[in-house]
Amino acid sequence: MTVSKPRVGFVGVGLMGHGMAKNLVEKGFPLTVIAHRNRKPVEDLIGRGAAEAGSLEALARASDIVFLCLTGAPEAEAAVRGLAPGLARGATIVDCSTGEPGVTMRLAAEMAERGVAYADAPLSRTPKEAWSGTLDCMVGAAEDTFARIEPALAAFAAKIVRVGGVGDGHKMKLLNNFISLGYAALYAEALTLAKKTGIPVEKFDNVIRGGRMDCGFYQTFMGYALEGNREAHRFTLSNAYKDLRYVEAMANGVTMAAPMASAAKNSFAGAVATGGGGAEDYVPHLVDFTGRANGV
Repeated sequence: MTVSKPRVGFVGVGLMGHGMAKNLVEKGFPLTVIAHRNRKPVEDLIGRGAAEAGSLEALARASDIVFLCLTGAPEAEAAVRGLAPGLARGATIVDCSTGEPGVTMRLAAEMAERGVAYADAPLSRTPKEAWSGTLDCMVGAAEDTFARIEPALAAFAAKIVRVGGVGDGHKMKLLNNFISLGYAALYAEALTLAKKTGIPVEKFDNVIRGGRMDCGFYQTFMGYALEGNREAHRFTLSNAYKDLRYVEAMANGVTMAAPMASAAKNSFAGAVATGGGGAEDYVPHLVDFTGRANGV
């Protein structure tokens, strides 16, 4: 007997969401999407077989599982409020945004009162892996909810780890981003110091690449610093700043001193405050702002 796939709604078909939604519809999930500002990805997905909803409520009525892939906690909360009137009992919301764990757990409790399950399933890697269906996904969900959503997650993620209950996915994502964005702040400062002391970026890279300090994130960061590829890692400086603010808030919530997180946040705050808040100002470009702040 053929088991039909659940109907999926997708809110947030931007840099990451477009590729994720593309994989869902191409792998046989009945898909409904909604437009925000840019209709181009919506038109592409419609061409691949997706349907378009005129409102969040209508998208919810057409879906068994609704994925959110949005900027942060305020946007996710607003989307949940818009979806709520159309959600049937037994539906599931999966928030793939990088959110605040406290907000996630509050929304999950509110949805549980309506008979709607909630999961946080933030992502690691880049839009390139979203398009190829090879993202990493860290999930916070009850075991039965995880079992329901895992086949849909597998449409766009190659590595799926259930971290724990609701909120734990977002906690782990903040820890993950603290490490990666801390690397970015460190690389930007080290490259600036190299420049000021006369070490060419090529020689810097010759020493680090292939050694113990090398890693995948270093290589994508250096895709800009060394090769000039402005799209080596398409994650904006403003989103990085937002995520590190969330890390600080998480530390504050458990009364923990987090000087490294604060230092990394301040590196990105300086970049955003001096003009690096645009839609095409990405994490590897931090090296330019750090350099300019130090006269190189």
